[in-house]
This record gives sequence, C-alpha cells and structure tokens, in this order.
Amino acid sequence: MMWNWLVSGLAVGATIVLFDGSPFHPKPEVLWDLVDEVGISVFGTSAKYISALEKAGVKPRESHKLLSLKSVLSTGSPLAPESFDYVYRDIKPRLLLGSISGGTDIVSCFALASPILPVYRGELQCRGLGMKVEIFDDEGKAIRETPGELVCTSPFPSMPVAFWNDTDGSKYRAAYFERFDNIWCHGDWAELTAKEGIVIHGRSDATLNPGGVRIGTAEIYRQVERVPEVLESLCIGQDWQADVRVVLFVRLRDGVALDDALRDQIRRTIRENTTPRHVPAKIIAVSDIPRTISGKIVELAVRNVVHGRPVRNTDALANPQALKLFEQLAELKD
Repeated sequence: MMWNWLVSGLAVGATIVLFDGSPFHPKPEVLWDLVDEVGISVFGTSAKYISALEKAGVKPRESHKLLSLKSVLSTGSPLAPESFDYVYRDIKPRLLLGSISGGTDIVSCFALASPILPVYRGELQCRGLGMKVEIFDDEGKAIRETPGELVCTSPFPSMPVAFWNDTDGSKYRAAYFERFDNIWCHGDWAELTAKEGIVIHGRSDATLNPGGVRIGTAEIYRQVERVPEVLESLCIGQDWQADVRVVLFVRLRDGVALDDALRDQIRRTIRENTTPRHVPAKIIAVSDIPRTISGKIVELAVRNVVHGRPVRNTDALANPQALKLFEQLAELKD
C-alpha cells in the first residue's frame, strides 16, 4: 500500500525520500542524518524501529538538529505507550506522533493521526474520514472503553469489491463478513477510548484465551520490551490440557542466556504491569522470529506450526526458514 501513498504524495507536490537498506547501518543514527541532510518533515517508520532505537540508546534530540521535522508516523504494529514517551523525550518534544492502523487490503486507515487533535499516550488519535468504525462485542453490539472487534459498519470509499479468482465471492465474504452479517470485521482487537481515540491490542485471530478470558498480545509485548536483555518477542496461545496456555518466545541479545533468573524477571515485569493471566506458562528462547516482508511478526503462522497445522502464504514471509525453529521444540511438549 505504501507505493500508492507515496504516489499520492507526489500528486500533491511533496518530495519523497526513500532509504534502501538497514536503518541501523552503518550506524543507528543514519536515518536522522538524512532528516537533517535533506530536510525531511514527515518521517514514516514502524513501531518496531522506534522500539529498537530506544533499546539501542539512540537519542536523536541530543545529536541532531531536526529543525525540519514536523511529524513521525508509525505503522506495522501497535505503538506502545512507552514509545510515545521515548519519541517526545529523546527525538523531539514538539511534533505530531501519529500511530496509524489500516491495511494493504483497503489501502487506507481505519484509525490514524490528525494535525488538529491532541496526541494521547498510547492512542491512535481518531477514526478515519469516510470510515464508520465501531468496536463490537461478541454479540455484535457497539461498546466503548472495553476491548472488542474493530468493525466498519458501512461501505467505505477504498473498500475492495472482490478478490482475484474468487468468482462466487465466497473467499471475500469469508475474509471480512463471516464474523458479523454484512459488516466488515477487520480482525483487529481494539478499544474505543473516552477521548474518541483507538487503542489496538493486537490481531483478534491472535488474541490469547487462557481460562476463557481474551487478552491481546500487544499488552504482553509492551512489558517484554522493557526487559533490556530481550530484543524481540512473539506470543501465542497453545492448546494444552483442555485449555490454552500462554507461550512466549524471545530473541535475546548476543551473549545473553535464558536462565531461571531472566525468566523470573520477564514474568515479574508482566505480572506487575498487567494481570496474572498475562504471565506466560512457558518462556522459550529462539534465534529468530518469523516476520512478513513489511516487518510484522506472524503469530498465527507460528501458532499453526506449533499445533501441526499448515501455514498458508509463506511467500509473504521475509524469513520463512525461521518457522522451522518452532516445529520440534521440546519445551512445548511438557
């Protein structure tokens, strides 16, 4: 979808700046060098990049001028409240930090930023123009200040009309309209706040269900990211003894071993800032975590591998070989 967005930028007279390569090579500040060098005003990036900057101790506010910078836009995954703190503390205190959420399929956003609204920590500022977005409970009733399914209750301008090679429309209906009759269900587990903002808790097909209580994976990732030894993590629900147990996979910094002390630290951090239900039953170290070409971790694919189910559309993965790391983990059998 970003190709379309960038072409739109050209159509309104903006100059587009692209960077091809690792955003940490030859040094972690390379993109901020570019901001000063060419005068970038809108900096588009991912939540993972912002989190990685903080873990690396990068403080562009202290090393760069950033005079042209007006907005930082984040997408790809939910932007943690702690990342809001980092951006305003260590990048620039006076700018618009916009976390956005939509999808390639709609080439648009259900929730996004607005230059005329305040920014609240951890929230996407508003629902998109032309998007009748609501949050539904399991019975299909609109709810507020409680997590539920993100839906769009009316047709919208960028709504796809069909899938390729889906002559009877069954795949299209199954993808978006099976959950609630004639209502687009996007598959995000989200919450409409008292300030009319949106909080994304993760994908609803990846929500965890220990003891019959649904919780979002983003709530766990927020806490794990506080642990300096952990570079990144992935969380799934594993079917276990007629219930579901939470399993957390972690990729650690070089030279760090996952011992009982580190496991205890991770569990304690999660328990103290969420609830006992969020605490993983298993914490397992892996050398790599599978993600899409656009950088999103693929919880559903890992969950399918763990349960011996087929994984579809592996062509969309940047590192499909990483899935093999999860096939025969002895820790998952006890």
